[in-house]
Amino acid sequence: MSGLIGSGGGTGAAVACGTVFGLGLVAIGYGAVRRAAREEGTGSWHAALVARLPAQWTSRRVVLAMIAGVVAGALTAWPVAAVLTTVAVLTLPGLLGPDRDAARRTERMEALATWTEMLRDTLCAAAGLEQAVLATADIAPAALETELRRLASAIRSRQPLPAGLRAFAEDVDDPLADVVVAALVMAAEQQASHLAPLLGELAESVREQVAMRQRIDAGRASVRTGVRVTVGVTLGMAVGLVVFNRPYLDPFNTLTGQAVLAVVGVLFAASFTYLTAIGRIDDPIRLISPSTPDAAPSNTPGGTG
Repeated sequence: MSGLIGSGGGTGAAVACGTVFGLGLVAIGYGAVRRAAREEGTGSWHAALVARLPAQWTSRRVVLAMIAGVVAGALTAWPVAAVLTTVAVLTLPGLLGPDRDAARRTERMEALATWTEMLRDTLCAAAGLEQAVLATADIAPAALETELRRLASAIRSRQPLPAGLRAFAEDVDDPLADVVVAALVMAAEQQASHLAPLLGELAESVREQVAMRQRIDAGRASVRTGVRVTVGVTLGMAVGLVVFNRPYLDPFNTLTGQAVLAVVGVLFAASFTYLTAIGRIDDPIRLISPSTPDAAPSNTPGGTG
């Protein structure tokens, strides 16, 4: 640390205490923003700020990342190491861990295909569309249970079926769900017949999309494995040098060495960001957006299949 801040032990202690105090203030501020956003709803600037942060950045993870950064800074006496460690603890678990968002999306797509087939089979039994939705909501697939129960509750409260279906599409927030809902809304508004065969074709299309996504996820798994190996080797080498061959890292005790370490950290962050970007699947444009106007109030029941 002497190469960075001078030889005074009191100065070093003051810098360390200031760093810990600053990180503590950041943690308190982050927790306050999270709590305010939950209490005030989505219309406040607090919620807008939190919405820009990754969902995985919980208050607990932020605090743990800051603690890890302080420990790394204290062990190495490198301010840049403290910053890089904090950023790594925040970002690497999401990059190296299982892709839970993709698995959840696939599960919801399969549930959508199952529900579409259930609607088709119920309509084939000469039931109306509104009755078919109510009947299938009670035995809904688990991945869409909440959304379908909300749809059924809206229908039972005399909300027009097209408006309820559009709200359901907004809740599911998936382009494939928009395709299914668009067909159902058209049938409800225009009393369309022969809806059951169309639903069967839509269910088959959704299952094909699920199979394609599973193949893509399998290809992405190899990329994630390569990233895990790269990160593991890099971190293992860095920890090994710090523990077993610290004199080899003496050049990093200077301001120039810290600048070089910062550049290396930025290059690693850029490469990991790029690997994440090339593995991301862009969703198609949604057919039903929150700005879509609801249908005019009507008590007309849905069409039959």
